[in-house]
Amino acid sequence: MKKNILKGTKYLLNVALPVLLSANVSATVIEGTFDAGLPADWSCTGNCGVSAADGDVTAPPTGNTNYGWVSTNNGVNGTGLDGIIGFEGSVLQSVLFSAEAGDDLEFFFNYVTSDGAGFADYGWARLLDETYQQVAMLFTARTKESGNIVPGLGMPLPEATLTPGSVEIIANETTWSALGEDSGECFAVGCGKTGWVQSNYNIVDSGQFYLEFGVTNWLDNGFDSGLAFDGITIDGIAIEEPTDIPEPAGLALFGLALMGLVGARKRKL
Repeated sequence: MKKNILKGTKYLLNVALPVLLSANVSATVIEGTFDAGLPADWSCTGNCGVSAADGDVTAPPTGNTNYGWVSTNNGVNGTGLDGIIGFEGSVLQSVLFSAEAGDDLEFFFNYVTSDGAGFADYGWARLLDETYQQVAMLFTARTKESGNIVPGLGMPLPEATLTPGSVEIIANETTWSALGEDSGECFAVGCGKTGWVQSNYNIVDSGQFYLEFGVTNWLDNGFDSGLAFDGITIDGIAIEEPTDIPEPAGLALFGLALMGLVGARKRKL
């Protein structure tokens, strides 16, 4: 009998308690990589996906196999930023996550457009608070004939630090299946890709946030554009959802069970 009581106590300490605590306090990781596909709890409006190296879009510099993307191809209308015309496009938002003041939010992006100047499609990434209000416009990329396309004509300045600091289109490199029938096409001067660009943003105030990636056509829905991204981290680690507080009821039940076993052991001794 004594042996059974001791076994029960060891089980509660070594098995039941770790499982109970894990069930109550574990955080769901938002993967910095898209090798396992789009995270299940991320929210997509339009056309979002995951690809490996594809045509002119190489594997990401993170060393991962896959990257995430959004595309105007098969997107939905009305996806542009407030105050800037947007037609057919797509938006991907992360789940809510926590970050501290001073944390470095990092990721890589690659803007690809088959539309040339005069029909200036654009892409962006921004940080939103828990009520979906904009905290920071991390970057915008927009088609134009030459020069730095971040931010591009009529777009807000990026609040993130970009590497390289000047981002120009690598002309005519538009072969990418995410663009659908417009893969490999080019309308006028300005079509191409940026190549992979690193974005770093120092979070000002602690809080809970969403990360948003978007891309949209402008003026018409002809000739598509897309945005690839990967390596999303906070201070070098994958960002996480806010951690749940341990449930008092669960811990209380465990305590009662442990006390019962200890009491029974004393009576038998």
